[in-house]
Amino acid sequence: MMNPPSPQTETAAPRLDFETQIDRLAQAAVHCGLGLAPGQELVMTAGIEALPLARRITEHAYRAGATLVTTFYGDEASALLRYQHGSDSSFDAAAGWLYEGMAAAYKNGAARLAIAGGDPALLAQQDPEKVSRANRANSRAYRPALELITRHDINWTIVAAATPAWARAVFPELEPEAALARLWAAIFAASRVDGPDPVAAWKRHDAGLHARADRLNARRFASLHFRGPGTDLKVGLADDHVWLGGGMQAHNGRYCIPNIPTEEVFTTPHKNRVEGVVASTKPLSHMGTMIEEIAVRFEGGKIVEARAARGESVLRRLLETDDGAARLGEVALVPHSSPISAGGRLFLNTLFDENAACHIALGQAYATCVRGGDQLSQEELAARGANESLIHVDWMIGSGRMDVDGITASGAAEPLLRQGEWV
Repeated sequence: MMNPPSPQTETAAPRLDFETQIDRLAQAAVHCGLGLAPGQELVMTAGIEALPLARRITEHAYRAGATLVTTFYGDEASALLRYQHGSDSSFDAAAGWLYEGMAAAYKNGAARLAIAGGDPALLAQQDPEKVSRANRANSRAYRPALELITRHDINWTIVAAATPAWARAVFPELEPEAALARLWAAIFAASRVDGPDPVAAWKRHDAGLHARADRLNARRFASLHFRGPGTDLKVGLADDHVWLGGGMQAHNGRYCIPNIPTEEVFTTPHKNRVEGVVASTKPLSHMGTMIEEIAVRFEGGKIVEARAARGESVLRRLLETDDGAARLGEVALVPHSSPISAGGRLFLNTLFDENAACHIALGQAYATCVRGGDQLSQEELAARGANESLIHVDWMIGSGRMDVDGITASGAAEPLLRQGEWV
């Protein structure tokens, strides 16, 4: 199958102004990403610097028939004040009452939308132990709401908004105003809203991802074998695993595309059947800290050796979150020629960077990537190999030098990607 058309190939129309494109991104978020239903509530989270996009999304949600849009805004400067002035005990606290309220809203039928985008190195100078404790406390408190999302009980999506700090990190060579404009342009292109018909573009792209996932499901591979610089990794796949890509129908009946942008097809590894070594090919920006040149070794599905050139202490604390944090919950295939990779720019944001390269995720598996998984208990999912954890952290292992084979139950190898491209 040919690679999906890049956003750049669909921009024959006159260049669109910023206001038109941000409005189109809001429409895509509501209609393509969320598939918001008339009469449905929406719970949204965003940084205060994403206010212009959040307001546009709110407008289009109400135009689509939303009964209520409730937005929770975060502030990075306030987050830093906690590390500068908060008591030591504060790093073991989280707003459980807030997440309980979110979970209640989802159980009552609300949709979920997150606007990503912030300073990739916000917490780089802070105590890694405090960062780890705060993340662990937050993950525990958020778990009841997160389970409803990972089981796709509700329709949900994530989109991005450019911010000055993020733009400076991605385009350090540009003046601040030019960097912000360039980042917005990159977001619009990757999100397929800079062409003449974004909705049609998303329908074509979504169909292409589904076709790729269907072909992988038809093959029923037992495992994947990744080979590249620093990588010789065999990833066993969960029993009754299912490949997914693009959008899906949530259990409330709404069709949604969870990530805008998305270029991946993905499934659930078996938590006990991962062996070998793997090296990251792009830095990981995790909760305001940077982790670079990750190299780990798996035995029996678990990471037994881990190092990183930068941020190793943060990586180690991440792996210590719980037993499942050192095991895989997702494996995804992305061609090296994906539009985001072809742009040649590291976004320092997983929503984008994971769609530039094959990747794996530490931690929680998606129940929907196991056949009938939404109807299974945690014990039944575990019996099929699905991992359980408080975290779900993607990091990139693919490149133009990566080969991937599908391994059948009989042990035969079939080429899937060569030099990062679909065979």
